[in-house]
Amino acid sequence: MRWPAKRSFSGPARWDPFEEIKRTQERLNQLFEDFMPMEEWGGGKVYTPAIDIKEEDDKLLVTTDLPGINKEDVEINLKEDMLEISAKSGKEKESEEEGYLRRERAYTQFYRAVRLPSSVREEGACAKMDNGVLTIMLPKAKIEEPKKKIEIE
Repeated sequence: MRWPAKRSFSGPARWDPFEEIKRTQERLNQLFEDFMPMEEWGGGKVYTPAIDIKEEDDKLLVTTDLPGINKEDVEINLKEDMLEISAKSGKEKESEEEGYLRRERAYTQFYRAVRLPSSVREEGACAKMDNGVLTIMLPKAKIEEPKKKIEIE
């Protein structure tokens, strides 16, 4: 939309506050979607964090942000050339004050699967979690093709 917006006048129009609220909500939803990308997975919306993959001489370094997740709640799977990172976290909070009882629950689910640019070995792989940033080091697999001898006729 270009500003200033040009509107054609088609007579007196009533301002609808509910329509204004709806448009504002749609703009906020788009803002949050840009900030925290969500995808349909397993019947619900799941946060799909951005992943950085850095290729070095003999290893791949994979980093991703998992804010608010404990390392015990993270599961990392390696299947051939696919790396899967998933996490589930739930928190419950209960407080009682002056006759009011309040119980709040929040559940977060993360999932991301990426194809790795080269073959890796499971042996020697390690992961660490520091301040909500997960770093995974995967050693590259050295694939040596056997030499084939060609006979001369």
